[in-house]
Amino acid sequence: MMNGTTGRRRSGRGRVRAAATALCLLAGALTAATSGGSPATALTPPVSLTADDLTTWQTNGIVWAMAGADDGVVYAGGTFSTVRPPGAAPGTSEQSAVNFAAFDAATGAPTGCSLSFTVSSGTATVRALALSPDQKTLYVGGQFGSVSGVGVSNFAAIDTATCTPRKDFKVSVTATVRALAVTADTVYLGGDFNSVAGETRNKFAAVTTGAVLKPWKANTDEVGRAVELTPDGKHVLIGGDFFTVNGTTSHALAVVDATTGAVAKSYPAGFIPDTSTVQDLATDATGFYTANEGTGGGVFDGRIALNLSNFEQRWRDTCLGATQAVQVHNGVLYSGSHAHDCASMGEFPDQPRKHLLAQSVDDPKLLPWFPDTNDGIGEPVGPRVMAQADEGGHHYLWVGGEFTTVNGAAQQGLTRFADGPDTGAPWVPNVSLSTVAAGKLEVNWQASFDTDDGDLTYRVYRDGASTPVYTTTARSVFWDRPQLRWTDTDVAPGETHSYRISASDGTNTSAKSAAVSATVASAAAKYPAKVLADGASLYWRYDDTATFAGDTGSGRDNGFTRNSPTRQLTPAAVAGPSTAIGFNGSNQYVYSNKRHPQPATFSMETWIRTTTTKGGKIIGFGSLAMQNSAQYDKHVYMRDDGRLVFGVKSGSLRTITTPAAYNNGAWHHVVATQGSGGMALYVDGTLRASTTLYTGNEKYDGYWRVGGDNLKGWPDRPTSDFFAGQIDETAVYPTALSGTQVSAHYALRTAG
Repeated sequence: MMNGTTGRRRSGRGRVRAAATALCLLAGALTAATSGGSPATALTPPVSLTADDLTTWQTNGIVWAMAGADDGVVYAGGTFSTVRPPGAAPGTSEQSAVNFAAFDAATGAPTGCSLSFTVSSGTATVRALALSPDQKTLYVGGQFGSVSGVGVSNFAAIDTATCTPRKDFKVSVTATVRALAVTADTVYLGGDFNSVAGETRNKFAAVTTGAVLKPWKANTDEVGRAVELTPDGKHVLIGGDFFTVNGTTSHALAVVDATTGAVAKSYPAGFIPDTSTVQDLATDATGFYTANEGTGGGVFDGRIALNLSNFEQRWRDTCLGATQAVQVHNGVLYSGSHAHDCASMGEFPDQPRKHLLAQSVDDPKLLPWFPDTNDGIGEPVGPRVMAQADEGGHHYLWVGGEFTTVNGAAQQGLTRFADGPDTGAPWVPNVSLSTVAAGKLEVNWQASFDTDDGDLTYRVYRDGASTPVYTTTARSVFWDRPQLRWTDTDVAPGETHSYRISASDGTNTSAKSAAVSATVASAAAKYPAKVLADGASLYWRYDDTATFAGDTGSGRDNGFTRNSPTRQLTPAAVAGPSTAIGFNGSNQYVYSNKRHPQPATFSMETWIRTTTTKGGKIIGFGSLAMQNSAQYDKHVYMRDDGRLVFGVKSGSLRTITTPAAYNNGAWHHVVATQGSGGMALYVDGTLRASTTLYTGNEKYDGYWRVGGDNLKGWPDRPTSDFFAGQIDETAVYPTALSGTQVSAHYALRTAG
């Protein structure tokens, strides 16, 4: 039975739980609201669960199945032999729990219900759990031959009042049971089997709650992994690896009649690619939702929302990284996966895996709910199953799987989240000051991140005061932390002021950032003024003490630093109170917060200082931010001999190279341009190489990167793809700078 208000199943099932249950972001940079905007709230609706994990007992193996009971008990099954308290290391404080345990939903501690699921040969495992609507019976599926000494055949019924196997429930199933769904009089099961109670049933079957095989048939040609009843009880949703149901073509998903098993809705070839399967199903009052896993190329790993009214698609997301489990609560679809690339739907690019996500049941955009696990043991893919329960006035979402950490701390097999209280504070903001303009100070900061709130309120404090001089609210997520800015004009030339900033989710407030101070300039700095006047769309001066590169220009495209490059190095490339950044030549770089479309016309400008003989990429455009790019061109790199190469991909790889080397330990000004006039490479204000032949480059969305990225396949590839040396005053323009403009920039190097 399904609760029509919350969409929660009254009982869960393993990968398959019993029937009977991004923030809405814009891609790209997000800007601050004006002072006095609506303050942040602790959770961004419609999310109603915090991302703060609660203390929970652990298993020593994989949790494959869970079911939440109305009395606040959560049952867990899988492949494990012990449980231990939260915080206990493996092998310590353990108590026996052979493939099954029961827990208090509110405390996370074991109850008195203890059962042992074993098999005479091979490895026993529990793969499905489902509670009857009256909560009196827990049905269990998997691969096992005995429950606490009572002989069974991969399928059992447990009396929940006594926590003992029902000896009157005996159904022989020839192979693993992976899915269960229960009504008042029927148990539907799916799995690997081809025979139930001595009769042919291929992968799906139905028995009465009195253990009698029903004539219902939904025979498939491949494994059944998910089974779910529609809320009206008229249809059964089935999912798995199959390509046919009762001889009708329908890959991985089908809707069948609850009485006969006849196909009511099939899904044609390509609706779910042949290389993808359905691992789990969930329902609410108006829809049903799939968890999909793909293998190989052309896969579909995301989630599909479908309408119960006509069984047609409402939406689908195209994140890569297989989804194993789905649950619905209060209009939000929570999922367990190992998503690593959601760029195709305007979300995060390919990067280290994220394992827990949330979406509106009406919109695939990711919501701001980002607790996380690791991959863990086994396959490994992290979460495998979800279940829900209510107790003591709170709602709990339980997650089980292969993981061994949760939110960065050791925690194996199980974790849980609740509807409050929210205890996690946002990250402390990174702050930078700009003094390039006369008579004012620009306070720049990188938006913070909170695991369960996309809208955060920032308070700016000046000179140690306890009352903020500026307050604003802005939206951010972990992959898009836009640069925010406030200009302090209530200052005078020669004055020195310090600033600190805090971030709040409405309930929890971060510590204030470390104080950053600067002196108000009496005249505009000439070099940066010229860069800005010539239209720089990105301008990193590297004067920050924090772990980001503030953008001095109007584009506010701040940079993320990776692997801690050295900050505030002197002397800088140009005169004035400025500093440079240093890279180690192995893994340090900076990438832009914004993901940009292909720049057809552009200029890249930066200063370099190095003695390296291993070369490396200095600046370029790449498809990825958190790892080496798969597509990469529009870049300048240094060869091992110190000569500079400017390259684009236009049909094939096109490069121009300087005749001289620039690894002599002095500062050098480097500008590369491409436009209708072709490619040009300037060093120290003078044109060093050019061609009019190539006016195009490779089309893809990407990030500006400084300090290193992939160079595989490029001519004269250096020993290192990463640059060892200092870099300063990096700017990107949407135009091709002229030779006159370039030489003017170089001439201002000593003017400040």
